[in-house]
Amino acid sequence: MNLLVPIDDSDPARAAIEHAVTTFPDADITVLHVVDPETAMYRTDAPFNFERLLDIEEEKAETLVESAREIAEERGHDGSLTTEIVIGDPVRTIVSFAEDHGIDQIVVGSHGRSGVSRMLLGSVAEQVVRRASMPVTVAR
Repeated sequence: MNLLVPIDDSDPARAAIEHAVTTFPDADITVLHVVDPETAMYRTDAPFNFERLLDIEEEKAETLVESAREIAEERGHDGSLTTEIVIGDPVRTIVSFAEDHGIDQIVVGSHGRSGVSRMLLGSVAEQVVRRASMPVTVAR
């Protein structure tokens, strides 16, 4: 089985990794971090230097994927674990990556927002569930 686990720097993303490695101990897992340039420029002091912005985000992403590897190792995951860092719109990138790479299932974390906060902020997990052609498990 091929799983895709999109991650960011959040507790729900860590929960998704833990769920994936414990529920599917023999699966081949791809951990995907999507750098969204539109939101990244608001989280750094280098919004006008796009190359520097991407460097900063990729450095952060390396830390995230290393953390994912550690979680898998701690939980005794026996399958392969690969990591990918890509630039783009998170929802579109996650769904197209899954379709292009023969992913059988996506395991994504969710903050569990509801009501007005979900309407205003949107939910990557919810949009992935709606758009993906394969099963999606939402972990909290």
